[in-house]
Amino acid sequence: MNGSGSKPAVGLVGLGLLGHAVAARLLAAGHRVVGYDLLPERTRALAALGGTPVASAAAVARAGDPVCTLLPSLAATEAAVLGPGGIAAGARPGQTVIQMGTISPALTARLADEAAARGLAFLDCPVSGTSGMVARGEGLLLVGGEPEVLERWRPLLERIVPRALHVGRAGHATVVKLAANLLVGLHTLAAAEALALVRQAGLEPGPALAALAASAGTSRMLELRGPLIVRGEFPPQMTLDLFLKDLGLILDAGAEAGAPLPLTALARQLYAAAAAAGHGAEDLAVVATALAAAAPGGGGDRG
Repeated sequence: MNGSGSKPAVGLVGLGLLGHAVAARLLAAGHRVVGYDLLPERTRALAALGGTPVASAAAVARAGDPVCTLLPSLAATEAAVLGPGGIAAGARPGQTVIQMGTISPALTARLADEAAARGLAFLDCPVSGTSGMVARGEGLLLVGGEPEVLERWRPLLERIVPRALHVGRAGHATVVKLAANLLVGLHTLAAAEALALVRQAGLEPGPALAALAASAGTSRMLELRGPLIVRGEFPPQMTLDLFLKDLGLILDAGAEAGAPLPLTALARQLYAAAAAAGHGAEDLAVVATALAAAAPGGGGDRG
C-alpha cells in the first residue's frame, strides 16, 4: 500500500502532538492521511500539512485503512473505537484498527476482542519515544497482536519510525510500553536529582551535565532532558499532566500483576508535587522544580 491513487488513506483519530507527528511522517512518505480530532485547531493543523480532516471517527474509518488511534486517555480511546460515531460504527469487515496511544492492558485486550467480534483486525501498537522523536523518524513501535497483521502493515509502520517490534498478543505491547515509561519517569527523576546535587554543591550545571553524559551513569533521559533541567525551561515533549496519567496506569498494572513498584510510587509523589505547583502543561522534566523547592532555601527557582 502506498496511499496514492485510489487506495485508501491512512486514518488517524487523535491529532495532538503524537498524532500530528505521525501524520507528518506519513504525508512525507507519500501517503494520503485522513484525520479527526475534537479540537478544531488540530484538524486545521492537519489540513495545513496536506491531510484531510473529517467530522468523526466513523468518517475516518469509512475513508481510511488502517485506522490509528492516538488519544491521551482510556475514555477517549474507548469512545473513539466503540462509541456512537466511533471507528466500529464506520468500519467494514477486514479493516485494521491500530491502537497507538498509552492505555491500560485490560482495555487494550477488550478493544481487540470487540474488534475481532466485528470482523476487524487489531494491533496493540504504542509508540516508545516522544512526539519530537517521532517527528524526526526516531523511536520504536511495540506491537501486540497477530504476527500476520503486523507483517501486512509493517512497511507503513516503519515509515513512521524505523522499527516495529512484536512482543506478544494484544495487551502485551501496552505492558512493555508502561514498563518503558516507568524507566522514563525514574531516569528523568534521577537526572534531575543528579543535577540538583551538582548545582547545590556549587558547580556549574552545564559542564557537569557534559561530564555526566560521558560517564558510566548516562541515560537517554539524561541526554534528552538534562539540557531542559539545566536551562530551567520545559517545553513539552510529554506534558507532566499526561505523564501522571501514565504513572497511574503503571501502578495499576503493577498491582494487577502483583509486581511491587516502590520507586515508581515515590516518583509519582514528586511529579505530583510539580503538577500541584502549576507545572502540569510543561515537560515532565519540570519535576526538577519539586527538588529545587525541597532544597534548603529553595523556592522552585528554575535558574
